[in-house]
Amino acid sequence: MAEETIGVVGAGIVGLATAREIALRRPGTRVVVFDKEQRVALHQTGHNSGVVHAGIYYPPGSLKADLCVRGVSLLREYCQDRELPYRETGKLVMAVHQDELGRMENLYERARHNHVPDLRKVTRDEIKELEPHAGGIAALHSPRTAITDYPAIAREFARDVADSGGEVRLGFPVTGISTVPGGVEVASGPERVSVDRLILCAGLHSDSVARLAQDGAEPRIVPFRGEYMLLRPDRTHLVRGLIYPVPDPRYPFLGIHFTPRVDGTVEVGPNAVLALAREGYTLSSVSPRDLLGLAAYPGSWRMAAQHWRTGVKEYRGALSRKAFMRDAGRYVPGVGAADVVRGGAGVRAQALDRDGTLVDDFRIHRAGRITAVRNAPSPAATASMAIAEHIADAVYADARRTRGTP
Repeated sequence: MAEETIGVVGAGIVGLATAREIALRRPGTRVVVFDKEQRVALHQTGHNSGVVHAGIYYPPGSLKADLCVRGVSLLREYCQDRELPYRETGKLVMAVHQDELGRMENLYERARHNHVPDLRKVTRDEIKELEPHAGGIAALHSPRTAITDYPAIAREFARDVADSGGEVRLGFPVTGISTVPGGVEVASGPERVSVDRLILCAGLHSDSVARLAQDGAEPRIVPFRGEYMLLRPDRTHLVRGLIYPVPDPRYPFLGIHFTPRVDGTVEVGPNAVLALAREGYTLSSVSPRDLLGLAAYPGSWRMAAQHWRTGVKEYRGALSRKAFMRDAGRYVPGVGAADVVRGGAGVRAQALDRDGTLVDDFRIHRAGRITAVRNAPSPAATASMAIAEHIADAVYADARRTRGTP
């Protein structure tokens, strides 16, 4: 039998995890990863906060719930095996007002159904034992929630692909995808590469790359920039572990929170503002092409009509450090604008349906020889190795059906 070649578009953590899984699962298969950048993990993976989520937030039975819980165990084992950073700092999901207690109780039941390990409810006094400088009237404590270094993990995945005989082709912007007899042709300008099957993990460009493969126009990607502050070094002692608000179930964002990093810094954030470019890491970054695409999509206007008040609030925080820290100060009282400096920013690829609904769950489309990951927001990094298993299962199930074998 001739050697099979599997192509993967996207050298972020999901694409590299998928390439690695296929290379390990099918020895003799040649895997080629294509990415337009000159290094791996440059965008969403490279701007990730480093949190390994335990599975608290996700609706039971959803792909997010199932793959996050599975992904944690795979990721922990991988980091231990490769001596990569993995610290179980623990997390408090904290209520600061009485009207949040009902949402917190619902979150507890959801987490219990998802088998989040060692999760418990804690009182105001217990909060102070865990986080002496935190406010809050009650919280959920997840001691197994961890932090790691996702870019380092992605680089290790890339090495695994190369060691298995595969290739990570950087500086290869995909400009065309064509189904041909017996396979798929991937183009970058005049260059053509033939593969037997193709998997699209293009992150911020997942909708445009999927359209090249005739997967359809929806859902569309709407880029949301998340900006961070950093606690000044003399204030990092105020935070021991992760401190999160009780999230608003209307939004797929978790709100401004405190996140210790493996390098010893403590981030505060992110907010969530509509970015005017898919790779718009600053407020001044504008792509006319991306902006025109947003304006032309009916879902953008329907989303704006539903959530414009929240959008105004988020932009106020982007423009004013004082406004940004006002919410954060409810969770660690006394921490304000003077205690932070501006940190980095990331851009989240958020899928949006035509009716204005922000897509919450992972969404993966399969058509013939092409599999397209259309929505993979947080906790995609946590779940990356489990997402890779899920995609590989689907790809080879389709392959068996194509050949007519059981």
